Amino acid sequence: MIVEKSEYKGQPVIVLKRSEDDKYPFSFGLNKAKMVIESIEEIKKFVAENETK
Repeated sequence: MIVEKSEYKGQPVIVLKRSEDDKYPFSFGLNKAKMVIESIEEIKKFVAENETK
């Protein structure tokens, strides 16, 4: 996983890439990052329940 910091319309964003050549990186800003942090246990549970399907 490659993690970079960038900017969108003057606001900070974090960019997650599977590789340097990732055509569709995942990026989000501060408010969504806070939502992820607040929900991290539910996200982990979701992954555990669904990754073997």
